[in-house]
Amino acid sequence: MDIHALREEYKKGQLRRKDLQEDPFKQFETWFQQACNAELLEPNAMTITTVSPQGSPFARTVLLKYFDQQGLVFFTNYKSRKAQHIEQNPQVSLLFTWLPLQRQVHITGKAVKVSQKESWEYFTSRPRGSQLGAWTSQQSEVISSKQLLLMQFEEVKRKFLEGEIPLPDFWGGFRIVPDSFEFWQGCPNRLHDRFLYSLQDDQQWNIQRLSP
Repeated sequence: MDIHALREEYKKGQLRRKDLQEDPFKQFETWFQQACNAELLEPNAMTITTVSPQGSPFARTVLLKYFDQQGLVFFTNYKSRKAQHIEQNPQVSLLFTWLPLQRQVHITGKAVKVSQKESWEYFTSRPRGSQLGAWTSQQSEVISSKQLLLMQFEEVKRKFLEGEIPLPDFWGGFRIVPDSFEFWQGCPNRLHDRFLYSLQDDQQWNIQRLSP
């Protein structure tokens, strides 16, 4: 299939050094809020890339659940492929792609488990069906059929028919502690604006413009 004619002209804005906040977390919060205000579909969707013990990269989309100056948090099964990769190599990358705004944010950093208390607080905020789903899915494991998965879900539903659903000991959050942020704004003629925040030894952020 020849798709060379698929082209989009980027002309929705620009990003100048004087527009940037010195703190990348605040800059990210500004852009994230603008993505929310634009009513984008799941602006918290982010691609996380991990590396297997064999050195093979693997990317998938997860949902950011909250962020602050300590990092960006998502939740998963601790026995999943991504969690196993993180256990071997905690260095990961995140990518937010907000195409309607012609923007991307790329973040690199180290993944660390959040406390059980944090995991519990988020778990209890989830819909009951999502809580049951966490108990049902042996994430990344081979299953013989969808029907078997649904049967297991019904079994879990009966098990926790009444009362509070406990936090699975194999489920919880990871916090990505960033060491770099890159903010990308599409511009005409493919002369895009890119700014990289790099964390220095003195815990200061260095900001540089990158060539597109």
